[in-house]
Amino acid sequence: MLTDLRQRGLKVAPKLAIGDGALEFWKTVGKLWPETDQQRCWVHKTATLLEKLPKAMQPKVKDALHAIWQAETREAVY
Repeated sequence: MLTDLRQRGLKVAPKLAIGDGALEFWKTVGKLWPETDQQRCWVHKTATLLEKLPKAMQPKVKDALHAIWQAETREAVY
């Protein structure tokens, strides 16, 4: 998909690539656009983290994670 975008005329490297944990995606982004920043998708990251926790803890941790990623500043989280 990424190689196809480039072949179809994407001339400028994206400023940011957001994706799940697929290693091939990150490898390709780094190869095609080494200057592009990479960020893990919060939805996938949250799901991965929550599945490691006991069910009873999941709602509280999910709320805390949402507060973090929706905060305008770091200070707003504290």
